[in-house]
Amino acid sequence: MTTMAQVICGLARRWCFGALGSPLQVPCLQALPLHLGRTATRASQRDLENAVHQVKLWKKDPGNEVKLKLYALYKQATEGPCNLPKPGMMDLVNKAKWDAWSALGSLPKETARENYVDLVSSLSAASEPPSPAKPAADGEQAGGDLVVTSENHITTITFNRPAKKNAITTQMYQDIMLALQAASKDDSVLTVLTGNGEYYCSGNDLTNFTDIPPEGPEEKARTNAILLREFVDCFIDFPKPLVAVVNGPAVGISVTLLGLFDLVYASDRATFHTPFGPLGLSPEGCSSYTFPKMMGPSKLSRTKVGSRAGEGGCQSQATVSLQGRGLGQLVFLKAAEMLIFGRKLTAQEACAQGLVTEVFPDSTFQKEVWTRLRAYTKLPPNAVRTSREVMRSKGRERLHAVNAEECGALQQRWLSEECTSAVVRFLSRRGKL
Repeated sequence: MTTMAQVICGLARRWCFGALGSPLQVPCLQALPLHLGRTATRASQRDLENAVHQVKLWKKDPGNEVKLKLYALYKQATEGPCNLPKPGMMDLVNKAKWDAWSALGSLPKETARENYVDLVSSLSAASEPPSPAKPAADGEQAGGDLVVTSENHITTITFNRPAKKNAITTQMYQDIMLALQAASKDDSVLTVLTGNGEYYCSGNDLTNFTDIPPEGPEEKARTNAILLREFVDCFIDFPKPLVAVVNGPAVGISVTLLGLFDLVYASDRATFHTPFGPLGLSPEGCSSYTFPKMMGPSKLSRTKVGSRAGEGGCQSQATVSLQGRGLGQLVFLKAAEMLIFGRKLTAQEACAQGLVTEVFPDSTFQKEVWTRLRAYTKLPPNAVRTSREVMRSKGRERLHAVNAEECGALQQRWLSEECTSAVVRFLSRRGKL
């Protein structure tokens, strides 16, 4: 979702049933009907074993709701009603499995066995044979979640998981840091981050951080806070101009980092969303500091420029706002609406509020942006780098302090019951995101 801040979300997103491995959502189990009592041909133990084997042969993911149902029916058929203690709130994976099993109540073993066999049989009949794998085209890079290229003095780091809306995995966090380290030393003038496909980046992949170490959730939260801090520090310390080419929707960490970029160009179909409030989380990426400093002034300036003779009403409104609340307060309110209350901005709104440098029509976005960036590489590189350093150096120490503070707050948020409850609600309606 949104960010490394979704560590707790990740705890509930991967569970393998048999040979199937896929994300786990917290489902509404009522959507799958159970035969709680009926007269039918009884399924034998051999039928159950054959059904289990059939599940292992499936190539197509049946969905998380079905997998939880299969798990619950199998446990009920082999062990009877659930008599295990309820897992703690932080153990979201086992809690979801416990809930599914417990929901069957006193369903007889024989009926559970029949339901299991019937469900597998119906799903197997409806499934289509797997399509043969398509070989990668010549020159196409297969399997790379992050693609790094250098051309015309521009190093481009591309999120390359279009089927997953370019969500960032744990490995990608490490790879991005390595790519930034290499780009800081190469002969490029600019470093660009962009996305492949419909999305720029949908934030943190919710399959991250499912493995809770023996030390418990506290250790997992601590290590992830360290990783997040190191990741953001790489952007704070990067010595060259950073450019975000936002080709589509951006969520979570991909949005909060934008305050550390020097240029943010967006397609007119891009959106910007930081859903921290709904997830019981708090801001990251230094956005608690950069957004209140960035957001608002450009909109106010344009309002004042357009409010000259003949438009006194608009000018009066802008003037009253500035006098009544003060510019700083207005900027804070714009940032708060996004970071605290999770308001999603369109590209035009983000530009008007100072988060985006310029918005381009999607039909000409790539051509116009890359033409401009190539022109920027013709500028004297040492002058470009020196100017950026002069502008950025004064606030760098403050950014590191903010980053540490944000990561500490998130570490506590990830372990809170409030966050856990919000995550469960989020997963149950994930299709709306």
